[in-house]
Amino acid sequence: MNTQTVELDGVQQRYHVAGNGPICVAHPGGPGIGWEYLRMRPLEQHLTMVYVEPIGTGDSGRLADDAAYTLDNYVRYLHAVIDDLGPGPVALLGHSHGGFVAQKYALAHPVDALVLYDTSPLTGAEFFGDAVANIQHAGAEILAAFTSQHPTMSDDELTGVLRAIMPAYFADWRVEFEQFRSSTRIWSAPSRGQDVPFDVRGELSRVTEPALIVVGEQDFICGPKWARELHQALPASRLRVIENCGHLAHVERPEVFYPEVLKFLS
Repeated sequence: MNTQTVELDGVQQRYHVAGNGPICVAHPGGPGIGWEYLRMRPLEQHLTMVYVEPIGTGDSGRLADDAAYTLDNYVRYLHAVIDDLGPGPVALLGHSHGGFVAQKYALAHPVDALVLYDTSPLTGAEFFGDAVANIQHAGAEILAAFTSQHPTMSDDELTGVLRAIMPAYFADWRVEFEQFRSSTRIWSAPSRGQDVPFDVRGELSRVTEPALIVVGEQDFICGPKWARELHQALPASRLRVIENCGHLAHVERPEVFYPEVLKFLS
């Protein structure tokens, strides 16, 4: 794996390159979750995977003002990475909050293909209310951890919350996912960004590039309801709902997720 750095406004943005073939840029979620959880080694056998290490996470730079971790700024730093890659076709894969970034990016810059993975075309009261209602089925302990998040949490405290609620991100939590849980972490500064709720459903008709929308059937936070909204708004999209799966299909149902993405990007 090759690590590169670009600089924008004096802040360094790292990205990691692995594999061979056409370029697919992957933007992780959170905001603030370390990029490693989204590494997709099976895709590296067919594609040049470029993993963004977003500002505010890992060894990438930090913004001077936590309120500046907005979708517009994530788009700016993502564009710096894609511009650094040079000319040529680029597919963009965004997971969860990274899917918000990918949609905003595609509305501002051309891409050759989009993979919108467990994400939504809007946020706000309805979106978050739906998530809270869904996670109640995961049990009182997970619900308490989910609702305990607050802006003053440290990186370690927020990582503890993420790991506590991790079983809710799976349709069928199993012991083999423990290593994934223990290796996943989140940085707190991006969660304090001052983005307002967004709704791009009325704009997505301008995105005419091919788009694959992938969603876990039992994803509690960015489930099929929001995937269908995306599918309806994007004129050249196809929708794949993965059965018996939560928010992390590349971990829980890799035998379905990877062939679906490769078939689309081929």
